Amino acid sequence: MDFVKGLIDFIMHIDVHLTEIVSQYHGWAYGIVFLIIFIETGVVIMPFLPGDSLLFASGALASLGALNLWISIIIFFVAAVIGDSLNYEIGHKIGKSIPENSFLGRVVNKERMQKAQDFFNKYGGKTIVIARFMPLIRTFIPFIAGASKMHYRYFIIYNVAGALLWVLVGVFSGYFFGNIPFVRNNFSTVILAIVVVSVLPAIVGMLRAKFKK
Repeated sequence: MDFVKGLIDFIMHIDVHLTEIVSQYHGWAYGIVFLIIFIETGVVIMPFLPGDSLLFASGALASLGALNLWISIIIFFVAAVIGDSLNYEIGHKIGKSIPENSFLGRVVNKERMQKAQDFFNKYGGKTIVIARFMPLIRTFIPFIAGASKMHYRYFIIYNVAGALLWVLVGVFSGYFFGNIPFVRNNFSTVILAIVVVSVLPAIVGMLRAKFKK
């Protein structure tokens, strides 16, 4: 419970915590944010780490000079590409052979796998790009792509394109809008809005599928 509270606090006040990380660790802060993005995209059991909010907050700090804009973009891009590639390899190796009663089997359960599989079947390779902007789902899609034996050369094209688009949109949104007085004074609300808007397509899709049945 303490971990969950701490995680929620970290996500909702990412601007404060990121500022503390930068002031305390200086150049090592780039390594810390790299790990957060890498783990969120690359480790299928860690889909709840902040991704969109971290990009936005980093862009806001970059506009103040606390972080270098282009180094941040490169760090996030590399972390996102490598993370999805690792996730693809995990899915490719163990895919659908995960025991249901194992810890990973409970996290990557049949229901979540099926939702991601349906999304993947509907949009094909574009799923990898679209899913970048959808928390939780973006962690499962590379795993599904690997489990479905999608050719890696086909996967990496969408991986790179999706990562670049996601990072540029997230960081530049924070860079240009993160320090507007209204946004800065209501940062937690803005972060919550980003999360809600990000997951809204998935919620709408599930509701449509439910009513269609």
